[in-house]
Amino acid sequence: MIKRSILLLAALLTISSQLFCATAVPDNKSGSFEFGNKAFLLNGKPFVVKAAEVHYPRIPRPYWEQRIKMCKALGMNTLCVIVFWNIHEQRMDEFDFTGNNDLRAFIKLAQKNGMKVILRPGPYICAEWEMGGLPWWLLKKKDIRLREQDPFFIERLTKFEQKVAEQVGDLTIDKGGPIIMVQVENEYGSYGEDKAYVSQVRDIIRESGFDKVKLFQCDWSSNFTRNGLDDLLWTMNFGTGANIDNEFRALRQLRPDGPLMCSEFWSGWFDKWGGRHETRGSHAMVEGIRQMLERDISFSLYMTHGGTSWGHWAGANSPGFAPDVTSYDYDAPINEAGQATPKYHELRDVMAKYNQGRRLPPLPKAYPTISIPKVKFSEVAPLYSNLPEPSQKSGPLKTFEDMDMGWGCLLYRTTIPQAIDGESILKVTEAHDYAQVFVNGRYIGKIDRIRRESTVHMPTLHVGDVLDIYVEALGRINFGRAIKDFKGITEKVELRYTLSDNSLVDIELRDWQIFCLPDDYRAQAQMKYEPVSEKNQGVRGNYRATFRLNKVGDTFINMEKFGKGQVYVNGHAIGRFWQIGPQQTLYMPGCWLKKGENEIIVTDVTGPREPVIEGLRQPVIDRLKLEGPQTHRLQGQTLDLSGEQPIHAGTLKSGNGWQEVRFDKPVSGRYLCIEALNSHWNREYCCISELYLLDANGKRLSREPWSVAYADDEDVTTGNKNADKVFDLQESTFWSTNRGVPFPHHIIIDMNQDQTVTGFQILPRMEEGAPESIKDYKVYVKSEPFRY
Repeated sequence: MIKRSILLLAALLTISSQLFCATAVPDNKSGSFEFGNKAFLLNGKPFVVKAAEVHYPRIPRPYWEQRIKMCKALGMNTLCVIVFWNIHEQRMDEFDFTGNNDLRAFIKLAQKNGMKVILRPGPYICAEWEMGGLPWWLLKKKDIRLREQDPFFIERLTKFEQKVAEQVGDLTIDKGGPIIMVQVENEYGSYGEDKAYVSQVRDIIRESGFDKVKLFQCDWSSNFTRNGLDDLLWTMNFGTGANIDNEFRALRQLRPDGPLMCSEFWSGWFDKWGGRHETRGSHAMVEGIRQMLERDISFSLYMTHGGTSWGHWAGANSPGFAPDVTSYDYDAPINEAGQATPKYHELRDVMAKYNQGRRLPPLPKAYPTISIPKVKFSEVAPLYSNLPEPSQKSGPLKTFEDMDMGWGCLLYRTTIPQAIDGESILKVTEAHDYAQVFVNGRYIGKIDRIRRESTVHMPTLHVGDVLDIYVEALGRINFGRAIKDFKGITEKVELRYTLSDNSLVDIELRDWQIFCLPDDYRAQAQMKYEPVSEKNQGVRGNYRATFRLNKVGDTFINMEKFGKGQVYVNGHAIGRFWQIGPQQTLYMPGCWLKKGENEIIVTDVTGPREPVIEGLRQPVIDRLKLEGPQTHRLQGQTLDLSGEQPIHAGTLKSGNGWQEVRFDKPVSGRYLCIEALNSHWNREYCCISELYLLDANGKRLSREPWSVAYADDEDVTTGNKNADKVFDLQESTFWSTNRGVPFPHHIIIDMNQDQTVTGFQILPRMEEGAPESIKDYKVYVKSEPFRY
């Protein structure tokens, strides 16, 4: 009897061990992933993809597995993984897939934890990442055509995709790996219409080694047919609050038997410097996922965990120039530090109901957080004491790319060729991105690309005065046609002054010295430091300190005493800071700290109020400190339309989707005013998601030079619902007026020059029923500004 019990116990232990191994360590046998009738088929069985988007370069490698386990505990069965070309090839032909760039190791970790993988190898990724993932050195070829059939661009992306395949091409499902699908390009309909180019990218990806795995492409429901290839799966991208059925309606009509997937379901949104911290309600996000699960629609939650755009990797958005903050928290269910938020728990409760009766895995342990007492900086390396030898001793203006530099600052220096008594104006065309002007080392003023500034008022100038223009590059634009974003002074510098007869004189300044100040850690550490004193504690330059820790943990470095720049801790580039906010702290992973002595270097391009930092247990990512208003209506300003005649009036339909309006005859002008008289269902405020104007041929006018000249009302208290959202290339964002502000409402677009306009296209909000959409309206067009 005892012997039989022992044998039974051994058998049970063997079975238990086998079951444990089957769940903990997946086998590497080949499998299949197919597109079936209205469903994905994994090894021949229906499979709903529940994907979590996470970005390996935005997470410290020691934390990768904890983040993956957090996704699995949420109920996800797949990871959506973008491949970042520019972080793997920071200089041409120098490829790096090691350390935090080890794509293969990340995918193997996903497989170890029983997760499938969707691979998104670009070449373009967007992701609010520097230049949308494209390498800056492509711009050294000034006439390059990005994301087109430009021979050099195609040559370089081919080489990169081959390198990606060398790393992970053997990890596709048919070879026993976790990769079930590979994406071709990314949201190309928002860039252009070029099926030949998209087809070429498809062929390159297939020929690089992804010839057996399924390929797909993603776009928006409004533009997916522009570049849709017949042999690829089509997926839709849309965000929280969208009308799910409406987003898939056109796709279902064209492909009635194909599986449906939202390849980017936006859980939140990204933050920009000078804008309010973005949030999206958890209820709308969870309800959207519940509806998709109820309909067996697959999805990828972008982002499930956002992470951090370390160092200089945060991008910028367009039209205009809107650089992104360092934190990519994204208001995601898993916050920047890898912790579960209330949004996480609410979503987990719903996901548990669609887990085929199985219990979800437990949450992994969160990493501890610590506080760090105030650290006073003891050393400073002033900018003007640490200028290197000029890389160009004399010559024309050159950009960063001309100087073979990707990131950091350039200092341009010349001498004033003639005396100018009295005030003059310095005009820089264009400074990318934040320029400070000095005469003989004395600060005169700034030019901020965000504010579309281009001039500085100058004092009396003498022959031989030294003019310095110190230009800091922020992230390159990552969305739209403006991704071809050169840094530095991109054209010319002029002095304008007035003669005694009131005639204007323009002098183009030439013969420039150029000093290169890269933002890598080695350059900062090698500067000449001196003790901090009352005399130098607020200068522009580098500040260095050490601090001791008895224990390590995650912390958030409070930068509110500093101005603008970059932070390096123990050699790690932690990211950009800027006193304007909304982000005031920088996430510091405990795995990059150490017991004992730690080093911190702060590069401050404007100078601190006080060189002091501290480490907080909680982040501060929602505190704005702006000099002026966030709105486009100045105090006391009221639009006066008396005497103006509308060129068109009409009524828009209710409901979702684009609408097009044609005028009775073409009109010309620079300024276009839309007057909203009311909204559908008599709601008290109005919204516009996107607006295009049509040219003489009925084609969309470029919105790149547009700006908002006036908006009577903008909701900047519940979110960034400014008027410029009507041309930000994002269908899920919108201009909104405030509750309680009565109609009519007005928005005036400055097209930068006279244009012939024949009509407009307008998109209301994406939510079901298009709430607060405009009903009756009038349109005015003028060449001269409207009266206020």
